[in-house]
Amino acid sequence: MDTLAKSLRKRAEELGLSHAEVARRVGLSERRYAHYVAGRNEPDLATLVRIATILESTPNELLGFGSEMKRSGRDLLTDRLNMAAKSMDDRELEITVIQAEAVAAK
Repeated sequence: MDTLAKSLRKRAEELGLSHAEVARRVGLSERRYAHYVAGRNEPDLATLVRIATILESTPNELLGFGSEMKRSGRDLLTDRLNMAAKSMDDRELEITVIQAEAVAAK
């Protein structure tokens, strides 16, 4: 359970997500998700798959199986930007794209 709990905390931090936000996106109560993050309980397979999807990971990676990909700082920032974009409406996303394009052009 420790491996899963650590992975959940680490991946959420990498993406700049609070545990409450992960729980909301997965469709769980904050309390239930907090038990997973604390290592007190483990999710069933279907829930683990939903959590992995929200955290842009795989169940195997979260459980510590297989080779972990080493992610660069740039990759982590890109992951965070993508995660933020998913929660924006179309107008907010359009404004963000315009800002990013302006920064890139400078």
